[in-house]
Amino acid sequence: MNSISTPNSATATPAPAAKGSQRVLVGRVVSNKMDKTVTVLVERRVRHAVYGKYMVRSTRFHAHDETNQINEGDLVEIAETRPRSRTKTWIVTRVVTAARA
Repeated sequence: MNSISTPNSATATPAPAAKGSQRVLVGRVVSNKMDKTVTVLVERRVRHAVYGKYMVRSTRFHAHDETNQINEGDLVEIAETRPRSRTKTWIVTRVVTAARA
């Protein structure tokens, strides 16, 4: 029997992501000394190509904090946005967990 897939079938490929879709990351605030800017450390686990051991790699991003309410140690969610300065292309969208006082 010849199987023909229709556009409404469950095996149809999903539509590509929207052109304006944002990257969203979660990380820990390591510095809030700048005005309306926080430094967020995002960690990810990568597997070594030869040995197979998982390693923790980290990247620091500068993110915009309009209210200056975010403190060091907070776990925050950041989203990619238009460039706001030479180094700042991320904005804090929400605080996932506040740091313990």
